[in-house]
Amino acid sequence: MARGSRLARLAALGLLGVLTLTGCNMPNNEFWRFGWPEGITDRSQDMRELWTGSVIAALIVGILVWGLILYSVVRHRKRGDELPKHTAYNLPLEIAYTILPFIIIAGLFFFTVTVQNKVQDRSENPDETIAVNAFKWNWQFVYPETTGPDGQPVNTVGTSTEIPILVLPTDRTIRFEVASADVIHSFWVPEFLFKLDVIPGNENGRDNVFEVTVQKEGAYVGRCAELCGTYHAYMNFEVRAVSGDDYDAYLQAREDGLSTFDALEQIGQSGKATTTSPLQLFEETATGGQSAGG
Repeated sequence: MARGSRLARLAALGLLGVLTLTGCNMPNNEFWRFGWPEGITDRSQDMRELWTGSVIAALIVGILVWGLILYSVVRHRKRGDELPKHTAYNLPLEIAYTILPFIIIAGLFFFTVTVQNKVQDRSENPDETIAVNAFKWNWQFVYPETTGPDGQPVNTVGTSTEIPILVLPTDRTIRFEVASADVIHSFWVPEFLFKLDVIPGNENGRDNVFEVTVQKEGAYVGRCAELCGTYHAYMNFEVRAVSGDDYDAYLQAREDGLSTFDALEQIGQSGKATTTSPLQLFEETATGGQSAGG
């Protein structure tokens, strides 16, 4: 009975360590990210800390389980032909391994919901609003608060030979309204540490909304993270994060009739995507070349 009480106390100490670590501010160096990229938005830090805390909690539970297994193997190894003593009940231990998993799950659930509420929080008046339309197998980005030469909002549409570039300002609250024209897609920018599944239907776009503030300039690949058909793997786009002044200049150039390529070149950015490229077969077909199998 005393041995069971010691094991129960040990398990309780392990649980305390799990809950303590999941609630702490975790360092943001590469080791503690456990494979995640460095986040570039105001909300990515919360998600990264949840990931780090969850991994550490899982490691603590795993080490505890492995330790108990090894202890049992060594402590109760066969020493002769005499049968070992059988214990029918160990109430403290049974209570411990019934209650502790529930408490661990409840703790992780609490931290997950807390972070989820922060990530999905929306402001009353975002600085910018961008409509993202997904379709097989590409993307359209619409800037609804602009007016192009044709009287319609400025937009960028990807093709089989051109990666669409989504230009975003840094240090401004951006609301994304994401919709799908056909099947389920998923808007994913790895450096956002966030992705949103987009489910088509009568209420399409109503709840497919999220906000971020990009804090670092640069070019970042975006992908569809939901298997959506033959060319799902090539349904990529690029996020080009620029300063607020460059963003305003870009939109003005687009309103004046410049293409995405020319408008980006005008503000000193590359007119083509630099983080990903179209499907090679399409590129070669467009330039009159032969595919690798041809």
